[in-house]
Amino acid sequence: MEHRRRRFGDRKDGIWLRDLDPMHQITPYIMPNRADNEAFISERIDLTQVNQFLEEKNQTEKEFKYTLFHVILAAILRCVVLRPKMNRFVQGRRMYQRNELSAAFVIKKHFSDESHEALAFIRFSETDGLEQIHERIKKEVTTFRSEKNVDNTTACMNILGKIPRFVLRFVMWTLHRLDFYGWVPNWLIKDDPDYATVFISNLGSIKLHAGYHHLNNWGTNSVFVTVGEKHLAPIFQADGTYEMHEVLELGITLDERIADGYYYSQTMKLLRHLLQNPAILDQPANEPVEFMTANR
Repeated sequence: MEHRRRRFGDRKDGIWLRDLDPMHQITPYIMPNRADNEAFISERIDLTQVNQFLEEKNQTEKEFKYTLFHVILAAILRCVVLRPKMNRFVQGRRMYQRNELSAAFVIKKHFSDESHEALAFIRFSETDGLEQIHERIKKEVTTFRSEKNVDNTTACMNILGKIPRFVLRFVMWTLHRLDFYGWVPNWLIKDDPDYATVFISNLGSIKLHAGYHHLNNWGTNSVFVTVGEKHLAPIFQADGTYEMHEVLELGITLDERIADGYYYSQTMKLLRHLLQNPAILDQPANEPVEFMTANR
């Protein structure tokens, strides 16, 4: 991430982009709500190479095994680092470049109707490879699988939920105004998933298909990813023949204001390439990928 001295107009979580083209400057005024600017992309991923890669990785990892979720998240974060417009956000009718790399996801403490959920928020370095990402997730999941531990966001919502309704409406109006200018207190939102680079939901772990998920007007999150359940599907060859392979679907909802369609297209090509060649993910996230140069 780019680090420089904070200037007037910057936020504590992002740099105000002053030199945008006219369309990207004006669009936030025409369509100010993030939820009104959603672009949805559905991708099917052939898991042949990923499954083989995971089998090899888990020959030595027994305590906390590598999973599809770890590989997919590592691929997404690699795309964000190498395609930095994916780490932008619009708030207060201005566009910002986020100054950290982060991901949020839900941790189900137990797979039952009564089990509580925790909201995980992890900050990553742009030099992290799959091993470092795996270790950070391991630490977070181990911490919040305990019933005694409550994440900061849930704790804040527990407090707000006890306020009388007419007071809570005023409190939330105030927080939304502060959010407009980037003045919400850090202790309140430091682990809020709506302020993450990417919010990822592993629906496959609860046997659901991937699909569309909305973005929220609260916060700064511009990318929401759903990961579906593994299943068999035909993979066709150029001659019309096919084989049955294990696949899964990804549903990716984006704030269309942060980049253009061509940028998204090239980012999705990179994501597919990484998941078809998962060994690349062992490299630091900021390591260039030859595929990008070859496909310009």
